Amino acid sequence: MANETTLILFKPDAITKNLTGEVLARFAKEGFVIRGIKMMTLSDEILAEHYAHIAAMPFFPSVRGFMQETPVIALALEGDNVISRIRDLLGPTDSTTAAAGTIRGDFGDKSGDSKMRNVCHASDSQEAAAAEIKRFFKDSEIFAY
Repeated sequence: MANETTLILFKPDAITKNLTGEVLARFAKEGFVIRGIKMMTLSDEILAEHYAHIAAMPFFPSVRGFMQETPVIALALEGDNVISRIRDLLGPTDSTTAAAGTIRGDFGDKSGDSKMRNVCHASDSQEAAAAEIKRFFKDSEIFAY
């Protein structure tokens, strides 16, 4: 097993539905350790960087608008194989196809109106996690104890 740290973003739908405590409890039950956590408003610049792979697409303004509806909660979690385990706990990006018992299956948007309304973003690789943690946290905001 590999000890890793990953980034989770609680998206605006998680904030407005007051799901953050319940989802965080699921992560804690798995034994993951919080290395950093904060609430923040996402700027246009940070969203353009985070979503650089879709920033030129015609639908990006709606993604940006959704991610700026409320502040988000950024979370750095550490644990054995945390990246793949978190992604398994979340279920597929499209909540309409996520199984019951997964976070997106239980709490994501089932209307099919928006794949973005899926509770959390999670890093998909060690490389992405390292870049995303640096994007959302200063070095002084990540703690080891």
